[in-house]
Amino acid sequence: MRPTPHLLGFPAFLAPSALLAADSASVQTSTAGALLQTFLALVVVLGILYAFLWLLRRYAPSQTGTQGVVKVVGGVMLGPREKVVVVEVGETWLLVGVAPGQVSALHTLPKPEGYIVSPTASPQAPFAGKLGELLARRKN
Repeated sequence: MRPTPHLLGFPAFLAPSALLAADSASVQTSTAGALLQTFLALVVVLGILYAFLWLLRRYAPSQTGTQGVVKVVGGVMLGPREKVVVVEVGETWLLVGVAPGQVSALHTLPKPEGYIVSPTASPQAPFAGKLGELLARRKN
């Protein structure tokens, strides 16, 4: 049997350590390759998730359209889980108390003269308006 070329110049007692060094280099290379492959797979999965969420947001039916017969006029938080909401049904306003597992009608009154509820009215509408103003100022 002929000795391998990489062992020709080494004494016999150094040969096993030379073989171990070659094996450890290949292990380090395969570990780096595995880490790179895992990282690239993660990037692909995150890219697919981002594309799916973008498509869902773009083509899903939105809730900003008309609300039909029932419209939320406004509301106030009374506690961490309780709130009072004014709901318009036809020409009548209902003051409704909302708590976990319970909705109670508190008061009924006719719709005020000349009051128009916008179809996108929500408790966040004032915040959205302020944010829009600040962003417009920032662009200019």
